[in-house]
Amino acid sequence: MPDRTLETAARRRLLESPWLRPLNDLAALDDLLAQVHPTWSLGRIKARVVEIRDEAPDVRSFVLRPNRRWPGFSAGQHVTVTLEIRGARHTRTFSLSSAPGDRLLRLTVKRQPDGLVTNALHDAVAVGDVLELSAPDGAFVLPAPLPEKLLMLSAGSGITPVASLLRDLRQRDPARDVVFVHVCRTPRDAIFAAELTAIAADMPSLRLVTHVTSERGRIDADGIVALVPDLAERHTFLCGPPAFLEMVRARWGAEGWAERLAFERFGGPIPDRRATGASVQVRALRSQRTFTTRGERPLLVEAERAGLAPKHGCRMGICRTCRCRMRSGSVENLRTGEIHAEPGRLIQLCVSVARTDLELEL
Repeated sequence: MPDRTLETAARRRLLESPWLRPLNDLAALDDLLAQVHPTWSLGRIKARVVEIRDEAPDVRSFVLRPNRRWPGFSAGQHVTVTLEIRGARHTRTFSLSSAPGDRLLRLTVKRQPDGLVTNALHDAVAVGDVLELSAPDGAFVLPAPLPEKLLMLSAGSGITPVASLLRDLRQRDPARDVVFVHVCRTPRDAIFAAELTAIAADMPSLRLVTHVTSERGRIDADGIVALVPDLAERHTFLCGPPAFLEMVRARWGAEGWAERLAFERFGGPIPDRRATGASVQVRALRSQRTFTTRGERPLLVEAERAGLAPKHGCRMGICRTCRCRMRSGSVENLRTGEIHAEPGRLIQLCVSVARTDLELEL
């Protein structure tokens, strides 16, 4: 027994030796592998940019070849992309616009005026560069079994996950009855216009409708209903900016169609501006800080205003990077309107507002 104890201790000292530390450190091994080939990794998903396409003004697609860590995805899902910008790593969420059956991935990104990551992607990323991706996530996917009739409804760059669904349908079920309505500002802003026309040639039961607001004015819920007379029979997939999304959700809810509506939001939720009465206190337990809020802004914004720096990514309730455990109190989810008060619940700071005094593991 003493000999075995000495042998075990010697083995432990050997494994903990600084000379062998890279062999016991996954991150260090990944760094070594990257010196041999930039997409090699034991644990991280990396993808090489093999093509960059201009889709519309300030909209580009990045065609990617992922490494073997890529697990595959379902149409409509999203990934987070991590970029190093001026020495700091930044993460943002983007929908995949390709179909699962495609050999390569496609991310379609619209430049945002104040978007640090979107600007870096447009200005600094070139063919041959390597991006780091998360595993795919998201529930904006086609149900099984497929509904007999579908409506796909998008506005602006909200077309990206919806186009992924349509491309998937072309591969899986080209005879499916689909109406695709896309809203854009000008004809030049119609993302994937030529590709959608080509898809329609392969899908005889697909009807494409493009509503150009510079020519026909803004479309409202009545206008959408007029475009799709049998709308009540269709399962709707919706993605677009917050005001457009809320307009559709309100009408679908009023008509009793909410159960047949799936939606993906981009651009963040519409802030809830309702007065909540007296201010409430939020205690950040790990950082031992306390700040005050009236519940008018998301907790992520309030925490940053108080000098804290919570982890975050998309800032719109998609990537879940900002999830935090709530120890006591109650919050409202701005995306769903639900009130949560269960101690120990994980909440998303970017889409949650305080409704009572809170204690957060932050």
